[in-house]
Formats: sequence, C-alpha cells, structure tokens
Amino acid sequence: MKTTSFVAIVFSIALQVSGVSAQSPAILGGQTGPLSGLDRLQEGRSMRSSSSDIWDWRNGNSDARPIAPGQTLVIADLEGPGRIEHIWNTIASKDPKVSRAVVVRMYWDGEEHPSVEAPLGDFFVIGHGDDRSMQSLPVTVSAEGRARNCYWPMPFRKGAKITVTNEGGKPVDAFYYYVDWRKLPSLPNDTPYFHAQYRQSYPTTSENYQIADIEGRGHYVGTVINVRQRTGGWFGEGDDFFYIDGERDPSIRGTGTEDYFCDAWGFREFNSPFYGVPVFDHYQQFGRITAYRWHIADPVVFDKSLRMEIEHKGAVFNDKGEVATGYGPRTEDYASVAYWYQLEPHKPFPKFPSGSERLYPEVKTVIEAEAVKGNATSGEYETQAGDHWSHGAQLFWRPMSEGESIELPFKVAKKGKYDLKLMTTHAKDYGVYDVLVDGNVILPKLDLYAAEQSLLPHVAKAVELTAGDHTLTFKNAGKADDSTGYFLGVDVMELNAIE
Repeated sequence: MKTTSFVAIVFSIALQVSGVSAQSPAILGGQTGPLSGLDRLQEGRSMRSSSSDIWDWRNGNSDARPIAPGQTLVIADLEGPGRIEHIWNTIASKDPKVSRAVVVRMYWDGEEHPSVEAPLGDFFVIGHGDDRSMQSLPVTVSAEGRARNCYWPMPFRKGAKITVTNEGGKPVDAFYYYVDWRKLPSLPNDTPYFHAQYRQSYPTTSENYQIADIEGRGHYVGTVINVRQRTGGWFGEGDDFFYIDGERDPSIRGTGTEDYFCDAWGFREFNSPFYGVPVFDHYQQFGRITAYRWHIADPVVFDKSLRMEIEHKGAVFNDKGEVATGYGPRTEDYASVAYWYQLEPHKPFPKFPSGSERLYPEVKTVIEAEAVKGNATSGEYETQAGDHWSHGAQLFWRPMSEGESIELPFKVAKKGKYDLKLMTTHAKDYGVYDVLVDGNVILPKLDLYAAEQSLLPHVAKAVELTAGDHTLTFKNAGKADDSTGYFLGVDVMELNAIE
C-alpha cells in the first residue's frame, strides 16, 4: 500500500491555498511529494519589492529604511494583476515594544480602507510587543523573533499597496523587507482577496470577545489570540462560536478555548503546521499566552456574513483566594488577529487603537501598608519586621478596645472598577474587622483569629473608585471567642484594575 508522508500532505494543502489544485497532474501525474510540481512550467513573472540599496545596489550596503515616529513607509506599490507569495522583514529599534508600535496595512486595487490592518508582531502571530520564534505553515518567525515571514497568497487585479507605520515614540532605526510576488496575465473573476483584522479589549467586558465581524462572501482561514491574564488560574474554559450568514444560533460551537486551538487539557508551549502555542507563561497573574489556529484544511465558508467570538471563562476565586467555580466569567486583556479571504468590497474595520492604547495598561498597584502614614483613633501602630511579610515588614496596630479604627490613605490614578486584595496576618491575639473604602464596607466581619500565625489574602471584588485620593479603614468589630486581643496586621494592599 502506497503511503503519503506528512510533509507531502502539508505541501498539498498549501498548494490548495495558493490556488494550485491538489488534483492537478503536477501532484498526481506520476510522482508525489513536497517537491512535486516544480518540474512544470509556471505562469507569470517573478518580481520583488525590497529595501535593497537604491543608491548603489552594485557596491552599496544601505539595505534598510529608517521610520521616524509618526512616519509611514511604503514597502510595496505594485501594478497588477498579480499575487504576493512571500513577505519577510526584520527591524532594528531601541523601542522594546516596537512590534506592537509598528502597524502593517495592505490595500488592494486602490481601495480606501485597508484589507489588512494589524500591529506587525501580531500579524506575524507573536503579540504582546515581544520577539519570539515560532513555526507554522503560513507564518514562520526565526532569529529569536526578529525575522518574520508569511506565505499567505495575496492576489490583486489592479494594484497592491503595503505600508508600515511607526506609531511608537521611538524611531525605527532600520526596517529591512522583501515582498516577493508574481505578475500574472489575469485572475479568475471569482478570486477572493486576503484580509486580516486586529482587535483588542483591555480588559474584556461581560460580553463574549469578538474576533471577527465580516460581511460578504468568502472563507475564514485563521485566528491568532494574545492574552494577558489579570488573575491567575485557568482562563480558557470559554467556547468559540461561528455565526454564519446572519444565523441567530451559531452552527459551529466549541467546547473550550484550548479545544478550539486544537490542544487539550489546558495549554503548553509548542508549534505545529496548523496550530500551536508559541508563548505560554503558565496560569499566573499577568502571565501571557499566544495561540494560533489556521483553518487551512477546514476553512469556514460563508456566503453573506460571518461573526466569530469566544467566551472568556474559567477559574474564579473567592475572597480567600480559593476557587469558587471553574466556569465563571473572567476579566483578561485580549488581542487577536482574524484572517480570511473574501470578494470585495469588505466591511470597513472599526477605529484602530493608537500606539499607546495597544500597550498593556498598568493595572496592578501595590501599596506596602507599613509605608503608609495612617491615622488611628487610639492605640499604637508600628512597622513590624519579619521575613514572611512582603519587603520584610507589616503594619501592626494594637487597638485598646472594640470599635476603634485606623485609616490608611491611598491614591488611584484612573477611574474604574478594581479588585482590592489585602494580605493580612492571622494570629491568636488578632481581632474581627470591617474593612471600608471611603466609608463603605467592602469586607464585613473579617475574622483575623488563628491558632497559628499565618498570612492570608482577602479580596473585595469590583470596587468602584474615582481618580484621586481615597481612604481605607479598618474598624474593629470585636474579636473571636478564642482570641486574646484586638490586634491588626496588614502586609500589602493590591489594586487590580478590571474595567
């Protein structure tokens, strides 16, 4: 029995994507394999637009272009008909987040609105403003994430224009690029055009995260998602949904985030031709995950429209840091790129976020309680040293009786909703406290008694705060029967923005 190698199957599917039928004589006419078809004459003329030295290409080496902040570089302005077959680029810049600062846009046949619009790094799979290598069939990134390649076929009839814009605050010192394409005599009338759209939500809302909202006829070919977790634990229990041609209930429904990305039982770092997870920081607060899924062998076909979205659900914790449910709504920072082919015209994309908006916001404010100048109604408070506390110390207060309180001022830079996490000491001589912010109780009757000293978290969820000054108050509400005192120990207060 004749067998076909895995790489031959991949090559065959790749030919289907590029418009060469896997049933053509080049594949079935006597030989099979990844190199079959190369002994057949190809139509058209091979061309390239590159950053090659235009001043002295014989002897010079000025093979890159600088891009100042706010400047746009045209890397291809092609006359059709033709098809782009390969794009390569690399960047030299002192901006550590340059791959999120630089934006690639592609326009077909003189259109006003781009058919491709995404940060350069995200378009080539790796988001977060990071450089990381990855390997897949249509996209490969090497040189520790600095050499970006894609092989998506991109046909055009009248012309193609590709621009790169530096929307960051630092210059791109050198941008090197190739755009390899083939000039063709003609294209079939029903040739669809390549599209890619970036979206983000910092943070996600109560609604499902929308990856694509497309109008027209075509087929969906891929998804890249970049996630920064705002809390630890498993974030990917949410399902994917494809709504085809305006249907009310999605005809394609998933069973979990990692399932959609063809993995199982959570994520781990790996690459393969059609799916992979090239970035995986484990399930920790501010951990980053990148996953890609190419619908090359199984494109999602639509005649009128396609809406694709995914839930963001997973582990939700109670105020003691324990898992309350494994399937609850979560708040994360999501960014994605959707890839598809469709007949033009396409639906204009939503407003593109600015360079600063594409960077992850600072969402965690850590306040060492012992460093705050408080105001106690009675008793003494002091800095108490100990290796088990953050920065080796905690705020320690000795109230004289029930009903006493201590106030700790703090500031908030931006209006929003915050999860307020307190790390407090529990011991045999500690009391019961109501915790208030600006006079409103956020954690009632917090019992700090314990037979053995321990440090435990307590979280007040979704506390609404305005920008400016606020007051955190601990008001003593008595003590447990076994407690020998009313003491209070506060190590750290954390503010995590959720909206």
